[in-house]
Amino acid sequence: MPYELYGNPLRSSAFNAAGRGWHVFPLRPDSKTPALHGADRCPGTEDCAAGHRKWEERATDAPEQIASWWSRRWYNVAVATGPSGLVVIDLDVPKDNSSADTPSGVANFKALCERAGQPVPTTYRVRTASQGWHLYFTAPPGIRLANTAGKLGPLIDTRAWGGYVVAAGSTLNGAIYADSGVHVAPLPAWLCDRLTARPQPPGRVAVPSSSRASRYATAALKAETAAVAGAEEGQRNHTLVRAARALGRLIASGDLTRTEVEEALNGAGERAGLRPYECGPVITSALNWSIAHNPQKGRAV
Repeated sequence: MPYELYGNPLRSSAFNAAGRGWHVFPLRPDSKTPALHGADRCPGTEDCAAGHRKWEERATDAPEQIASWWSRRWYNVAVATGPSGLVVIDLDVPKDNSSADTPSGVANFKALCERAGQPVPTTYRVRTASQGWHLYFTAPPGIRLANTAGKLGPLIDTRAWGGYVVAAGSTLNGAIYADSGVHVAPLPAWLCDRLTARPQPPGRVAVPSSSRASRYATAALKAETAAVAGAEEGQRNHTLVRAARALGRLIASGDLTRTEVEEALNGAGERAGLRPYECGPVITSALNWSIAHNPQKGRAV
């Protein structure tokens, strides 16, 4: 054999993943590309004797197959998320040509959790070669989730059925995928709800009513949301920031709740043509700034 069977550290990584019940398959060395043959080069033998089988079908936790694959080369290790019963949230980093103030996937995910009133989940995670993070969760029973790109927010993707992630111990451009933690937590229900939610068609912006809101506060909420909903392209973010800062003062004074302001501004932003992941971080940041600078009554909710 060209590579010593027991001297290959990636063989151990493959067995570690399989030991958790995850289904693995080989990637090319120091790469994220599958090392298995494609349909155009399928020999039609062994596990493809009845027809070509794709990487998701060939991924396995069988020790004999893993030993066979990783006795050949120092292949990187892929975890096929769907067959492994996993949902992995991929928090990426901005590209080299991005603006210096572009928030990372980690920052956007923290903002998402804050808006939902939820803590950042604690679970098994892998630091990627690009210094992003893969957060591993067990998939909810009875629901077949697929991959998403940006549905939870900018630089936040998910891998489930039809997807895979590079496992801990693998390398890319010399950088190692390193894991942290042991326990894999179930996917939080609120994240599952967001991943399964269907986009709502644009419609009339609803302004929540509040029993404690003064006439002035209610009028201000209606005026600011109307301004956001009617903002033209190129002015939408500026209008959203200005509206959130204005309404943040009414949260600080106790005349409006943060929840109703966020719901109204998110709805108005989407009506103007902004996507949910574009509205959320802007609203959160502007409200935080306004409440911090108007703390006179400290009754923000």
